[in-house]
Amino acid sequence: MSQLYLPGLSPLPAGHVVNVASVKHRSPFRYPGGKTWLVPRIYQWLNSLPHRPARLVEPFAGGAIVGLTVAAERLTDQVILVEIDDQVAAVWETIINCGEGLWLAEQIGDFQLTAENVESFLRQDNLTPQERALQTIVRNRVNRGGILAEGAGKLKFGENGRGIRSRWYPATLWKRIVAIDAIRDRLSFIHGDGLEVMRQYVGDSGTVFFIDPPYTASEKKPGSRLYTHWQVDHAELFRLARRLEGDFLMTCDNVSEVQALADQHGFDSEAVAMKTTHHAQLTELLIGRDLDWLR
Repeated sequence: MSQLYLPGLSPLPAGHVVNVASVKHRSPFRYPGGKTWLVPRIYQWLNSLPHRPARLVEPFAGGAIVGLTVAAERLTDQVILVEIDDQVAAVWETIINCGEGLWLAEQIGDFQLTAENVESFLRQDNLTPQERALQTIVRNRVNRGGILAEGAGKLKFGENGRGIRSRWYPATLWKRIVAIDAIRDRLSFIHGDGLEVMRQYVGDSGTVFFIDPPYTASEKKPGSRLYTHWQVDHAELFRLARRLEGDFLMTCDNVSEVQALADQHGFDSEAVAMKTTHHAQLTELLIGRDLDWLR
């Protein structure tokens, strides 16, 4: 049986590639650039702090695997998820703010996923916020790589030739959404600008931040192909991170432009190994004040 990494286990060296099958999947999203592979290192980071944080803020939440894990494992008292994308926000608002997670789970279970139904449903635009959440989950599950940005293509062949049904697991999605509903008291969701929410907690030493911005600091801007809202002022983000009273952990593309920003602001950085969804082994850059816990 695969082992789930939990607090207190031996530290993982930066070169260790985490088997994501060993990590509990809690998000209903297939999110491009998702951080399931990073979850064991989130445990390491939070365990390295001298005091248990009161809250964690995730200003670029997306699929929110880190925030959901922290809330589920009670690693902080409160988790604040922030997302600016309207489609993604509809899901989190429905589950967390409106308490309609059970409704959404039931709708997913009842949805007849055929090419005709998908095409018809995704064309609809006069929807309630809750219906928009269902539409987002459907789009996320039938698009290649879970990409929600305009122009994303749908799965054609998928796993074992199942096409758009390749990533449609209604029973699994039902369980994940119901599990999130069960920890709503530890979660808050803000539909807005992550940098602005960071500013609200800049002087709070009891708040820590997991910062995973779109990877658009380099000339190639890989994140611009994956997200609707990909434009981020990385220079301002690093200036703001330097002002934070609470600790932070940032993930970024391992490129010279990001390394230069980290060096300029006196941050510690370390390249860590990960695997893409296509099983290519790459590295991403972890940035913080002190990453000795990683070494």
